[in-house]
Amino acid sequence: MANQTVEVMVEGGKATSGPTMGQAFGSLGVNIQLILQEINKKTADFKGMKVPVAVTVDTGTKQIVDITVGTPPVSELIKKEINLQKGSGYPHVEKVGNLAIEQVIKIAKMKRDSLLEQSLKSAVKSVIGSCGSLGILVEDKEPKEINKDIEAGNYDELINKEVTEVSEEKRSKLKSQVNIIKQKLIAERGMPVKKEEKKAAAPAAEGKKEEKKEEKKEKKEEKKKK
Repeated sequence: MANQTVEVMVEGGKATSGPTMGQAFGSLGVNIQLILQEINKKTADFKGMKVPVAVTVDTGTKQIVDITVGTPPVSELIKKEINLQKGSGYPHVEKVGNLAIEQVIKIAKMKRDSLLEQSLKSAVKSVIGSCGSLGILVEDKEPKEINKDIEAGNYDELINKEVTEVSEEKRSKLKSQVNIIKQKLIAERGMPVKKEEKKAAAPAAEGKKEEKKEEKKEKKEEKKKK
């Protein structure tokens, strides 16, 4: 009998029955609760993150043949790295986090293959681009600024050595600095927050579209590998 593979995006360890799962597996006549149990076991380590899962089922016996867990989208890894529940609704005017370059390198290493970048340096720049749509700074700077520094070779040593460890002192400093930057942005607005938010709504929506595009791109690349 033929096998059929179904791909779904679930929250690590918390896949539940519902319309999405029903639509994905209902036509196969399989035990959805059993599939959910197995998915949750395999994705338990990704708690708090959305992660892609591919479930292969024998259409004859209705049995699970294989469950493969992919790596979470870049946006999920970024949020996990700084314990962030969600990105900024207005990334151009509201900053919600501040990553160390070492943390960016760590994420770039994890996603380098799916990003299809020729070098780790290029993968780092790609991750930084995703930070922008979430309202997250890198080393106290906007993505365009930090990418200029990377192009200038200011972080070549860290990238070439693939340094991913960050001291607690640096983490604390970055966290404090983003609060200072937030206050500075508020002071610079010179207008009611609501008006500024309306102006930021369009780019914010665009940022969310980019996140969805990123997830679709990664799914396509995973299919190509198979």
